Amino acid sequence: MSFTKFSSTFARIGAASAALLAPAIAFAQEAAPAAAEAAAAAPVPDKGDTAFMFLCTILVLFMLVPGLALFYGGLVRAKNMLSVLMQCTVIGASIMLVWVIYGYSFAFGGSTNAFFGGTAKLFLSGVTMDSTAATFSDAVIPEYIFMLFQMTFAAITPALIIGAFAERIKFSAAILFCLLWVTFVYFPIAHMVWDANGLIFGWGAFDFAGGTVVHINAGVAGLIGAIMVGKRTGYGKDMMAPHSMTLTMVGAAMLWFGWFGFNAGSNLEASGGAMLATVNTFIATAAAIVSWAFVESLTRGKSSMLGAASGMIAGLVAITPAAGIVGPMGAIVMGLIVSPLCYFFVSVVKNKFGYDDTADVFGVHGIGGLFGALATGIFASTSLGGIGYAEGVTMGAQFFTQVKAVLVTLVWCGVGSAILYKITDVIVGLRVPVEAEREGLDLASHGEAAYHS
Repeated sequence: MSFTKFSSTFARIGAASAALLAPAIAFAQEAAPAAAEAAAAAPVPDKGDTAFMFLCTILVLFMLVPGLALFYGGLVRAKNMLSVLMQCTVIGASIMLVWVIYGYSFAFGGSTNAFFGGTAKLFLSGVTMDSTAATFSDAVIPEYIFMLFQMTFAAITPALIIGAFAERIKFSAAILFCLLWVTFVYFPIAHMVWDANGLIFGWGAFDFAGGTVVHINAGVAGLIGAIMVGKRTGYGKDMMAPHSMTLTMVGAAMLWFGWFGFNAGSNLEASGGAMLATVNTFIATAAAIVSWAFVESLTRGKSSMLGAASGMIAGLVAITPAAGIVGPMGAIVMGLIVSPLCYFFVSVVKNKFGYDDTADVFGVHGIGGLFGALATGIFASTSLGGIGYAEGVTMGAQFFTQVKAVLVTLVWCGVGSAILYKITDVIVGLRVPVEAEREGLDLASHGEAAYHS
């Protein structure tokens, strides 16, 4: 075989080999980028969303202390100022500890149970710097910040309750009840409403930031507490006016400020949905303030600072379940309507039935949350400027779903709270002695006074 022929044969073999290997080489060349693309496709938390959620979490903490503490503190008599500050502070701190031990797992533990989140995340098991939580889009945020954001909700909700029976509750009773209450009432309802496996979530009910979970829950528990603890000594006879409307107004303003984190943060990412929630939190609250002042001027002849502060909170409560769902005009209408409703309950219904709800927790949070939860089902309609309903769902069907969600919350919270108050009464007793109540809880329960002459 000549060298030329050998070379020619070798060339043909080489060409054939190259032809055979070409697809494999091409596949290998394509596979490397494909693998890289697959790795890159794994969702990574956006730094902007993470920073946004961190800020919102701190804002909700600011709502609790000092916001809610000062708001309630101004509404009680001077001799009980520190008792309210202490209750808000220690309740909040206690629930934060409970949350990381078992509360987060009970609410968001990954269980497929419709009422209970499970035990998979007890002591934050599996929650690491690398674990993530899903948002409402395809994005994710670090699970740590999701856990902390939800923790602030769990901390402030039971603190809302104590305004209903302020000035006569035992400090130990307030703490014990709230620990029991979050365990058997708040955590299950948070799971039912906000976890993908929850009962109410599965129904398709709207609750953007806590109309049922926070406000109806706290309002109903407050009403039952006011009844079971009993009226303040001298209620209806002695002067029990708020000792500092200035502090109440400062606290209300702090609540409004912090509420932007409460509502916008519930979008879980810094997007247009968060900005819609921000707009609605501004204007629904503004409408409610103006509406309350107008109603007061018609019924009393004068508009009060207490009324403006109450209208502010009522508007914030009403827009909470709807913040990222309804349009701005719907938010204004909700704000205009909620104030007359709440005003009627705090000025007429409370007097008619004679219960002593010190800070009008039921009249503002309970009624405002109930109205907001139901109205969300209406104003979510695209024809009214909202984001719309799921495919095939009508306004009537959505409203019925909202009614079911409200009823479940009312029954679960109502029955559960009554049982837990009774248990607390048996263990430590609910209220202080009459002598301590007359002296004031600051000195009787804490051995210090807010003011010195």
